[in-house]
Amino acid sequence: MTKRTPGNGTSHRQGEKRGGGDGFRGARGDGRPGDERAARGASVGGSSGRSAGGRGARGSSGSVGGSPAANGGGRTGSRGGRDGNEARPGARSGPARSGPKRAPSSPKADRTRSYTVSEPAELLAFLLAKLSHQGRNAVKAILARGQVSVNDRVVTAYNHPLKPGYAVTISMEKPDQAPPLVGLSILYEDDDLIIVSKEAGLLSIASTQENEVTAYRQLNEHVRRTDPAGRIFVVHRLDRDTSGVMMFAKREDVQQALQNNWQEAVLERTYVALVEGNVKKPEGTISSWLKESKTLKMFSSPYPNDGQHAVTHYKTLRASPQFSLLQVELETGRKNQIRVHMQDLGHPVVGDKKYGSRSKALTRLGLHARVLAFAHPVSGETMRFETEIPKSFLHAFKDEARP
Repeated sequence: MTKRTPGNGTSHRQGEKRGGGDGFRGARGDGRPGDERAARGASVGGSSGRSAGGRGARGSSGSVGGSPAANGGGRTGSRGGRDGNEARPGARSGPARSGPKRAPSSPKADRTRSYTVSEPAELLAFLLAKLSHQGRNAVKAILARGQVSVNDRVVTAYNHPLKPGYAVTISMEKPDQAPPLVGLSILYEDDDLIIVSKEAGLLSIASTQENEVTAYRQLNEHVRRTDPAGRIFVVHRLDRDTSGVMMFAKREDVQQALQNNWQEAVLERTYVALVEGNVKKPEGTISSWLKESKTLKMFSSPYPNDGQHAVTHYKTLRASPQFSLLQVELETGRKNQIRVHMQDLGHPVVGDKKYGSRSKALTRLGLHARVLAFAHPVSGETMRFETEIPKSFLHAFKDEARP
């Protein structure tokens, strides 16, 4: 069943169509932190009973802690037998024995459990040991819903490392609402894909900083709220300070289908870039070979240099003496391709210190993935998602006009 989730962008679904793309194959692997396969479980239950003449019925139940009477354990007889209310011969009579009464527990205490870690462990293993009365999938669901805190910080990663002395708190109440996504909005979701709009400043996938919030991690938590065994797979990436449309797969075979046929599947991939200076030529094409240095910076050459061929097309949407707003289409998709080619053009992307920008007009990178259109990997249907140009890009022109 397909479900749609409204977001900040607009989407258009058209008839089946397949065409050329930008050649970007995306990032292989899902980069997932602590993902693991759900274990298969089985529950056995039921009741059985037998009748034996006047001795009555005897039964058993798979319920844990059920009373004998409720499970058919009482005896009735038609030949001088006793019913469940008749005292046995020689039984003592009198007031019921009483012992010390237990103080009523606090409702809050019943809903929250706190533990102190005594030895190193991963979070899921720790929870399974402490919540041994619950099934594995139930414990994973508690974790995915954000009901577990480590040292007063909500954690959902299965493999989050615990050290002696750490405080683990478990809320046994399901949250009324799912926690809001941070720096992320869902434009579309079905059984195969999630299309999102990412804000600048949010990492696409996990980095070396274990606990940093990423688009990947939040979406993993999102799918696990409805399916504890669910997970997502990275199809492509956007730089941390680049905003715009991104696509994730919900199954590994969908991820592979998209990555292996990216050039045919992607029909349109358009960016807008705010660059320094007035680009004199209203439109053009930049072609070069890109190669990464040991410092992880991409370098461009007009000649083959054992690098990857990169082609970028641009069109000027708006221009002023200080800035130009360009529509950029990728024929290929190389690392930092637009940023390097804008430097080649002599008009670096605003805020891109790595590739020559000196402007401080923005507090972010002036690059936004505005449009993504593709053929759905399962249905073949053409899907197109478009987001608005960031207001800060347009405000740069207004600020320039002020005296």
